[in-house]
Amino acid sequence: MNRSLLLLLGCATLAFGILFAAEKPADKPVDEFPAKPPVPYLSAADEQKTFILPDGYHMELVLDENSIKEPVVCVFDANGRMYVCEMRSYMQDIDGTKELEPVGRVSRHESTKGDGVFDKHSVFADKMLLPRMVLALDDRILINETNTNDIYVYKDTKGDGVSDKKDLWYAGGARGGNLEHQQSGLIWGLDNWMYQSTNAFRLRYTGTGKDPLKENTPGNGGQWGINQDNYGKMWFSNAGGERGFVSVQVPIIYGGIDLPDQQPADFLEVWPHVGLADVQGGHGRHRVPENTLNHMTASCGNEIVRGDRLPKDLQGDALICEPVGRLIRRAKVEDHDGMTTLHNIYDKKEWLLSTDPNFRPINIANGPDGCLYIVDMYRGIIQEGNWVKEGSYLRKVVKQYSLDKNSGRGRIWRLVHDDFKPGPQPHMLDETPAQWVAHLEHPNGWWRDTAQKLLVVKGDKSVVPALAEMAKSGKTQLARIHALWTLEGLDALDKELVLSLLKDSDAKVRTAAIRVSESLYNKGDKTIADAVKPLVKDSDAGVVLQVMLTGKLQKWPDFTKISTQLLAETKFEGVKKIGIKMLQTGPSFDAKRFNKQELARLSHGESIFRELCYSCHGFDGKGMSKDAAPAGLVFSGKATGTTIAPPLSGSTTVYDRDSMLRVLMSGLAGPVAGKTYDAQMVSMASNDDEWVADVSSYVRNSFGNHGSMVTWADSARARFEAQPRVDDKAQPKPWSSDELAKLQPQTLNRAKWKLTASHRSNIAKNAIDGDAETRWDTGASQAPGMWFMIELPDVTEVAGINLNFSHSANDFPREYKLETSDDGKTWSKPIA
Repeated sequence: MNRSLLLLLGCATLAFGILFAAEKPADKPVDEFPAKPPVPYLSAADEQKTFILPDGYHMELVLDENSIKEPVVCVFDANGRMYVCEMRSYMQDIDGTKELEPVGRVSRHESTKGDGVFDKHSVFADKMLLPRMVLALDDRILINETNTNDIYVYKDTKGDGVSDKKDLWYAGGARGGNLEHQQSGLIWGLDNWMYQSTNAFRLRYTGTGKDPLKENTPGNGGQWGINQDNYGKMWFSNAGGERGFVSVQVPIIYGGIDLPDQQPADFLEVWPHVGLADVQGGHGRHRVPENTLNHMTASCGNEIVRGDRLPKDLQGDALICEPVGRLIRRAKVEDHDGMTTLHNIYDKKEWLLSTDPNFRPINIANGPDGCLYIVDMYRGIIQEGNWVKEGSYLRKVVKQYSLDKNSGRGRIWRLVHDDFKPGPQPHMLDETPAQWVAHLEHPNGWWRDTAQKLLVVKGDKSVVPALAEMAKSGKTQLARIHALWTLEGLDALDKELVLSLLKDSDAKVRTAAIRVSESLYNKGDKTIADAVKPLVKDSDAGVVLQVMLTGKLQKWPDFTKISTQLLAETKFEGVKKIGIKMLQTGPSFDAKRFNKQELARLSHGESIFRELCYSCHGFDGKGMSKDAAPAGLVFSGKATGTTIAPPLSGSTTVYDRDSMLRVLMSGLAGPVAGKTYDAQMVSMASNDDEWVADVSSYVRNSFGNHGSMVTWADSARARFEAQPRVDDKAQPKPWSSDELAKLQPQTLNRAKWKLTASHRSNIAKNAIDGDAETRWDTGASQAPGMWFMIELPDVTEVAGINLNFSHSANDFPREYKLETSDDGKTWSKPIA
């Protein structure tokens, strides 16, 4: 209990107030959800009649619930056999009861007659926990399950379609978090690295029997969906932040870059035919009175069309699933001066829709036959249980239409066109490496990718001369690029070949040669950079951009000079925009304030934030902005926040360590500071204490926040304290802002405070007036002996002081100590 507080300090400018203000509770909306007739299941034949497609396109049934249930992914091995991840425990009731029981599986399906009819079915791997990633190497299959980053390699040695051999391939360790926020994808890239959505690293097959190589990448911002285009750029999709395509500008190894003008302002507006507003975002995400979804909210399962048995005008287009809207968006992809742009080719329409509310497209795959395969979970609820909790808007709609009764089914469809016959079934596992080389010229991207992968996995260098010849003079641009990358994957790159291709007449080949040259540079040949740098003056924007990307990645000593001059002189607006974005850096941490271990923890926390949290809270911690409402769009006003989620910058919950940990352990629901947001915070307690502590520490020391590090012990204590806080389903019960405010220190009444200071005492009152523009500052650089004193009217218990230096990031006390006194004469030893 003290009456006076003395802050001994020195700084150029300083503003502060005494701790936290309680958040104003918002009025709860009253909603009426009258019961509606239950949404019926349709047979596959009847569902087929509900699809709405452009003329000439048709959906053919490939698999249904007679052979699969709850499918989420389908891939093909080199003989055209399909592997399907089945999340059989996913949301089998409205609460997701028994969701974490290991009853999932990966099934295998084969067309024994080669006619596209999958007539032979087997359970390849059984008793799995929500299997989510699968990739065929050769006759070995990589599989990953939920709640782990471990990847196992499975093999069927008996030829009966059932794996009988399982070995750990990549030891990634346990992971936590909601299953919707975990990794997906696992695809073999053109550059011979394997990529995943969400996880900020890539893996490389070595063929040595040892663990694969692992290399960190920038955060990709993806959630459920990843694919690559013909030139090896990974594309990601994000549902949590309602953002659609993300990280689309450059290959992810160079940065997760998006630009404000890469798509029109109304691109995320969608046009479904189903008027059933079962959307987690509530009233703000559907039209009135149609009840149709108005904005992408579950955008996932994206694919670039690379098959050869569909119309030419579809080639290279980007497709993305919107299962809440029961539709698939088709976007035209164009290049403008090195910048990728997207637009919906239809006016207030969609490419593929269904009028069946159970149609839930969540993934798309290019098939060996040149057609597209669409994974349809075919179910009532598509959102995981955390978003269908008691009291939520979504739960009321689910019950209104009895959507929770529709589960345990699933279908896979093949998209075909009247003008094309599906291509033949491959038998690559029975072929020779020489035959695989020939497939690099195939017009179907699936064949080229698979042939390259087999050549690298088998490691047979007898084909190196043929590959080199194809790289120099292959029939097509894409064949030459694949041949070049296959040489790189075989560790058989010839410098002279790369140098010659840097001068090739084809710009895409020159771009590929620049990227491939990075392998030579990384092996010690730094002189290769001297051949790349002159291409900064190339006539093609893509080539110029690649020089800049490569220089930054390889940390050329003269990169700063080259990039600065390039951005000042380039005629390519796209190159300039991407270059400026690429050179932006994230928050830096003062090495004098944090020790080496703490800096490593902050870096880990940043990776977590950029993988998961940013999609709602934004890279700057101010909240991901909503898109401006398109003309004619009606919002009910239920969501009053101007961003998807509350800002973390300056958040009272972030400043109070215990409040932040409470939210991470149990979640946060309802209005925040009087505003209702579309995205609600769910429990992150399934992540370990290191994860929770590191991301908390990062957020508390970024975006203008300055807080103490959160320890693993802090996280463990918060986890223990959160255990009794569960609902009647034994699930974490979210906090409300009102509940948190009662547990936080309350702001003191400052009306009768007396403020004095060693410098500019006449404006000391500005430090507590709540206006960042009229703050108090010393008017001089920090020096020993400076002080600022607060005299309270009565002896008062003070829980803490929050020093806020507002907009001016450099104006804060580098060193200070806080002392207290009962009489203003005798002072305590420093307490902070």
